[in-house]
Amino acid sequence: MHFRHGSRDEPEINLIPFIDVLLVILIFLMLSTTYSKFTEMQIRLPVADAEAQHDYPKEVIVAVSADGRYSVNKTILPDRSIETVASALGAAADEAKDNVVIISADASASHQSVITVMEGARRAGLMRITFATQTAAQAGR
Repeated sequence: MHFRHGSRDEPEINLIPFIDVLLVILIFLMLSTTYSKFTEMQIRLPVADAEAQHDYPKEVIVAVSADGRYSVNKTILPDRSIETVASALGAAADEAKDNVVIISADASASHQSVITVMEGARRAGLMRITFATQTAAQAGR
C-alpha cells in the first residue's frame, strides 16, 4: 500500500464574518449609548429671539437682581422670603387672579431666586407666569 503524503494546507482564518460581527456590535453600542451633558459650562440664558411682545390686561412685573433682591412693580421688597414675595404679588394683583406675572430676572441671578418668585406667585394664586427676555441684537448693545 502506498499512502500518498500530500501537501498540508494551513488553516485560514476568514476575517469577513469577524468584521461583520464587530460592526454590528459597534452600531449597537453607538445607538444604545446615552450622552451626558456637562454642567461645568458657563452659560447666559436670558437671550431669546421672540415675536412681538403681547399686551396683557394686567401685568405684575417682578424683577430679580443678580444678587437675589426682588422688586414687584418697581417696589423693592425688604427681604427675600417666599412669604414676602407672595404677599407683594397678592397685593399687586388686586384680587384678580387672571393677572400675568412677568419675571424679569438678571442673567446671572440664581435659579433659586426665580423659583422663589414662582412659588410666591403660586401661593398668591397667580398661575399665569412668563419670562422677560431680550433679543440677541439687544444683548449686543
